[in-house]
Amino acid sequence: MSTSLLIADDHGIVRGGLRALLDRQPDLEVVGEAADGADALEQALVLRPDLCILDVAMPKLTGLQVARELKGQAPDMQVLMLSMHDDERYLFEALRAGASGYVLKSEADHDLVDAIRAVMRGEPFLTNSAQRSLVREWMADESAGPSEPLTPREQEVLKLIAEAHTNREIGEILHLSEKTVESHRGNLLRKLGMRDRVELVRYAIRRGLIEP
Repeated sequence: MSTSLLIADDHGIVRGGLRALLDRQPDLEVVGEAADGADALEQALVLRPDLCILDVAMPKLTGLQVARELKGQAPDMQVLMLSMHDDERYLFEALRAGASGYVLKSEADHDLVDAIRAVMRGEPFLTNSAQRSLVREWMADESAGPSEPLTPREQEVLKLIAEAHTNREIGEILHLSEKTVESHRGNLLRKLGMRDRVELVRYAIRRGLIEP
């Protein structure tokens, strides 16, 4: 029986390359592709693939945000994060979001298939032994790793603010009223001790919510 997969990446060339790689595997079947986080979440909940391959950085919703939503709404669905960042901050955030694997894009051609099969066997997959050691330490002590002062909803609002969406547009994307969005914006500034959108954008870049 084949493993059904959803690929989510905002670069069409990357999606095409991943699909070509995966389509050559007799035990894997790509059932959907998405170019942004919101589409990935919608397709995942409709198609119900066995595993979602999510790019960490995508428009509308990041792969991390999609992973959190899926773990809440479809906890049996496996998630594998794909990232260009060899940075323990992103690794920690991926694990906190519920991902079972983390593969660097630069190593996807020889690691991705093994990662999918490992995750489907119930084994975590990371791209090198140092990261595996890091994860074992983190799993043993949940207080380890970088802390995140913002709630998942605040992170969603922050990402969209940093991408220069208006309050109205943010409300439409997240199904919130403009008043609620404005309230979140004020809370973000107060909680982070910041004065304006420029500082919020810098924070969003540091946290990996958007790319510089």
